[in-house]
Amino acid sequence: MSPKLPDLLTGLAQAMLVPPPAEVGPDYMASRQGLVATLLILAAQEAEKGPAARRWENAAIAALLDAVREVYPATPRLTTARPDASWSELDAENAALRQALIGLHIAAEARGDAATQIRILTLYEEMAQARRLDLMPNGV
Repeated sequence: MSPKLPDLLTGLAQAMLVPPPAEVGPDYMASRQGLVATLLILAAQEAEKGPAARRWENAAIAALLDAVREVYPATPRLTTARPDASWSELDAENAALRQALIGLHIAAEARGDAATQIRILTLYEEMAQARRLDLMPNGV
């Protein structure tokens, strides 16, 4: 499970608001602050590029599903969200598209369809790059 940005930010706020137990020392607090800071850096990057990455990913998955529908007629027809879709709408759409992509991948493997499998694996790699976050981005 991947935490959603609002859930992550809420958890970080709670981590900052809840006082530590009296028995913890400065090393614990320094570690906690470092972890919170790192997660905030990642959350800031996700807030900046997350919606665009999801829109691109959703469109790319939908395009691949459309491209193979003639060979794999059971592939569902899924549309991409409107341009002003909320983050949760984009995530819901993404989940449905990913399920369809997984189904296609299973079908392609069962058929021994190497060309479609390569297209899917290439898309997985592109999806990972689109969502990449850096632990220490420039300027930090």
